[in-house]
Amino acid sequence: MMCDDARLLLHAYLDNELDAAQSVAIVRHMQGCPSCAASYADYAQLREGMAHASLYRRAPDALRKSWSAEKPAVIAPPAARPRRAPFALAMAAGLAAAVIIGTPLWFTTHRAGDTSQWANEAISSHIRSMQPQHLMDVVSTDQHTVKPWFDGKLDFSPRVKDLAGEGFPLVGGRLDALGGRSVAALIFKRHLHVINLYQWPVSSGEVAESTTQWHGYNAIQWTTDRMHFVAVSDVSESELHQFVLAFQNDSVTPLMR
Repeated sequence: MMCDDARLLLHAYLDNELDAAQSVAIVRHMQGCPSCAASYADYAQLREGMAHASLYRRAPDALRKSWSAEKPAVIAPPAARPRRAPFALAMAAGLAAAVIIGTPLWFTTHRAGDTSQWANEAISSHIRSMQPQHLMDVVSTDQHTVKPWFDGKLDFSPRVKDLAGEGFPLVGGRLDALGGRSVAALIFKRHLHVINLYQWPVSSGEVAESTTQWHGYNAIQWTTDRMHFVAVSDVSESELHQFVLAFQNDSVTPLMR
């Protein structure tokens, strides 16, 4: 775990909102990083200070009196309810029908937005990974080295493939975090370009393959066998699709545990 990633999770760790794997990763990182440990100590001290009773002040009596002063109730005479014309009744019925029919569409759109959010977070993580010494925790072109490196660091076993024969050599991997959970990030190369492939398990549901573009970056996400994948790179959309097809190709056999 890198410092930038750890600092994003320090507040959640302080509030006990991380899962066990993320909590262990944060603790291990702070044990070897005095800077992040000091930041965590500052956050903890600030949280404790904000809860101190001395910060609270009683409102002045005059102000409290104005809150509790009783005001005479003004009762308006009931207004005569006009009779609705048949046209008005028809309009009301049509509006109610539109609301009922439109409700499933709103929920469908909302769920689609959630999937695009994964792509947006993955693109942001890809950009952060381009900073010096942030790209890889394990450096290797051998899938038999990269896959075992994740053992004990995640609550799942990531799918790792060597795609050098397809023009996308594996060069390493790292731990990352998307949407508040730990994910595996595999690093591939396409000439001088970097491809980040994020993956994590999902409990249910399938997401159809979709492409997101943002400022020259492409992200393709899909699910298969209850595993969600997001591939991100600045290569062309067609080249990224070639990478996805190569990774999905069962003829390229992954390392078995």
